[in-house]
Amino acid sequence: MEVGALEFFQALQQQASLTLLFPIATLLLLMRFFIFYIKSARPLPGTSEWIDMEVSRTKLTFLTARHPLGKSDIIPMIAIFAAFLSLALFRLGDFSAPQRFFQFTSERDQVVIELDEHSGISSIMYYTGLGTGAYTLEFSEDGVTWDEQYRKMGASSTFTSAYAMSQPLAELFKWRYAERDAGGQGVKYIRLTASETPIELGELAIFESGNRLMATSRISSPGASALFDEQGFVPVQPTYMNSMYFDEVYHARTAYEFLRGMTPYEIAHPPFGKTIIAGSICALGMTPFGWRAAGALFGVLMLLVMYIFLKNMFGRTSVATCGTLVFGFEFMRFVQTRMASIDAFVVFFILAAYFFMYRHITTPPDTRFRASLAPLALSGVFFGLGCATKWVAIYAGLGLGLIFLIRLIHLAKHYKAAGNPGFGAYLVKTILFSMLFFAVVPALLYAISYIPFALSSGMALSAARLLAPELYREYFGIVWANQTFMFDYHIGLEAYHPFSSAWWEWLLNAKPILYVNDYVGGLRSSFAAFGNPVVWWGGLIAMLIMGVRVFRYRDGKALFILIGFLAQLLPWIFIPRIVFIYHYFPSTLFLVMALAHIFSVIRERKRKGHRLAVYGFTATSGLVFALFYPALTGIPAPHWYFERVAMWIPIAWPFK
Repeated sequence: MEVGALEFFQALQQQASLTLLFPIATLLLLMRFFIFYIKSARPLPGTSEWIDMEVSRTKLTFLTARHPLGKSDIIPMIAIFAAFLSLALFRLGDFSAPQRFFQFTSERDQVVIELDEHSGISSIMYYTGLGTGAYTLEFSEDGVTWDEQYRKMGASSTFTSAYAMSQPLAELFKWRYAERDAGGQGVKYIRLTASETPIELGELAIFESGNRLMATSRISSPGASALFDEQGFVPVQPTYMNSMYFDEVYHARTAYEFLRGMTPYEIAHPPFGKTIIAGSICALGMTPFGWRAAGALFGVLMLLVMYIFLKNMFGRTSVATCGTLVFGFEFMRFVQTRMASIDAFVVFFILAAYFFMYRHITTPPDTRFRASLAPLALSGVFFGLGCATKWVAIYAGLGLGLIFLIRLIHLAKHYKAAGNPGFGAYLVKTILFSMLFFAVVPALLYAISYIPFALSSGMALSAARLLAPELYREYFGIVWANQTFMFDYHIGLEAYHPFSSAWWEWLLNAKPILYVNDYVGGLRSSFAAFGNPVVWWGGLIAMLIMGVRVFRYRDGKALFILIGFLAQLLPWIFIPRIVFIYHYFPSTLFLVMALAHIFSVIRERKRKGHRLAVYGFTATSGLVFALFYPALTGIPAPHWYFERVAMWIPIAWPFK
């Protein structure tokens, strides 16, 4: 017994030491990188460089040069887009899934299936559709006497036996198993009875000792042939590749309901994100690939916007390339955009809104008024699209508004110093147009986004009613009712979830949320939403440096980045509802920008080893991405990989 315990603790110690090797090595590399930055930012010893740095230090301002794209940027942009699009689409989801569903109604709540011959059925695999409830599962040898494979608990109609075919809310558009008693006799007939109607079932696959029985000679109900007409889509086993997971059962389901003109289930967020998913489903089918493709595409388009953003901000192709690669290797961006959730869209719109605001505030101060309107208008449009997708974009509005105000203050000082009396007229026109772009236009976009929602909720829309006042009263009544529901829902959301986390845990990357945890052929298929430690830990240090640069160097770019980060993070400190680590996703945009700023300073200072520092940091983030790739995609891997390689914080990370 003592020898066994000693071996156990030795194995535990060996596992812990190997697990901790990776995070410790990462922290040491980050420490080395930022020490190099500090040395690079300081004046050269023994020189008068510190005098030049003090003399050249200007007042804090956003009125800085904006660097355009050049020919040298074409190849990096194309290469990054192609590489990460391939990664985003690889194993994104199956291209096929059952498309025809049998709907159980009060008039036809039962289906009887006659097999070609008596069979010792072991299990049934079934694909769920819309509607929640369960099906009683019964077997018979003669079609008269039935063996009921379920238990009914009182009046609640809750089926607790393993033999019942359940279809709960969290299991829609998924392949599921119903197991039969191993001691069951051979049967000729199967009877399904829906506990609640309407409810839809997509496809059935009947197994006898692991072998699928394809043929059925008779199905009792008209239209029930839909249960056996797409047998080629039956998978080897249920996985995330062929089934929905996590919030897909809300967002992708609602998108599908939009297309079918049904009352939408998920109404806790504005509808625009689900409308985009609906467009993807319409183009590619109601399949895992179809409902995930739009998010994956937006996740890659983010990289192009980020590249142009960083090039405009810092002017170096190497900085834009490395910063964009770091963003590409960011775990949260990769995982969260490969699922049918609305986060990919709102983060893209937030990034675009800040990008065009940056282009507006860096417009030369003596530029004609009209020339500065286009980026301001586009910033407002993307802000409005973000709000119509998810309310988290409202936080971006706070940051954009503060940046816009600071720019006006700087512009007033510039006009005064130049002796130009035209600032008053400029101010009035700018405020009026900003109200148009950031209030009226977003409100219109927000209202228009509810058209699919209103139609699916039963509102009749026709050309004859377009001028009728009651149409608009009904429409805005539906919109307003949803606003009050969303507000009450989010304020009162206090449910417990094992993967919920606090805002300060996001900063440390301390508590990922596990999305999938399956076993395939003795291997484990798991993935979670969390951050690349190199990017999140390094980005947090870089963000602290941004604060130092604002006060010590009066760095306007650092102030822009810091405002964007705090605008997305600080509201979550005061929000009482249950929150998750993916709510930190918009903030990661600014972690990447802060790191790119550090890259820019290092490259500008050109100290010995500056290329190695920047390229080495980028390569390290890529190596960590490769190390965690199975834990980000669900590619089956040995269990030891998750326990001894992916478990960097054993207390809180979910890969045990």
